[in-house]
Amino acid sequence: MTFINQEVADFTVNAYHDGKLTTVSKADTLGKWAVFFFYPADFSFVCPTELGDMADHYADFQKANAEIYSVSEDTEFVHEAWSQATPTIGKVKYPMLADPAGKLARFFDVLDEETGQAYRATIIVDPQGVIQSYQVNNMGIGRNAEEVLRTLEAAQFVAEHGDHVCPANWHPGDDTIIPSLDLIGKI
Repeated sequence: MTFINQEVADFTVNAYHDGKLTTVSKADTLGKWAVFFFYPADFSFVCPTELGDMADHYADFQKANAEIYSVSEDTEFVHEAWSQATPTIGKVKYPMLADPAGKLARFFDVLDEETGQAYRATIIVDPQGVIQSYQVNNMGIGRNAEEVLRTLEAAQFVAEHGDHVCPANWHPGDDTIIPSLDLIGKI
């Protein structure tokens, strides 16, 4: 099943956000771009490198009118403990969603039922709650915040300029392509 152009289902989950326990719902994610950043588990190995990289680029995502939502099957209490125990996670300022029942991971089809952990999935959702990008990596393959940001910016550009497409390695300010018969076989 493809998730592109599908609307995110209604949800409400507990979260740890900037030193506080809270909840996050679908309604909270609407009105700006959302990056759902699934990872296997707190207190693990590749995960803190990814969450730390996203934290290092958080201001760039905010400038792009986007919120990051990291998601694992851990509880909000484990997120808080991880934040307190690990300096890399202590610098995370974006919401860390708790999905111990697997509601979000099952909706996005990223839950490994055998282990009870989420695969490394990156889902970019537009301000109306519609999925624009969906990428899933196996457990041992880490992601790069700069590529997630680049993909977000390309999705935003295409949403605003529907007749343009963004080539490989495109960054804001680079040339785009306007598809036409004149370009076939010339790129």
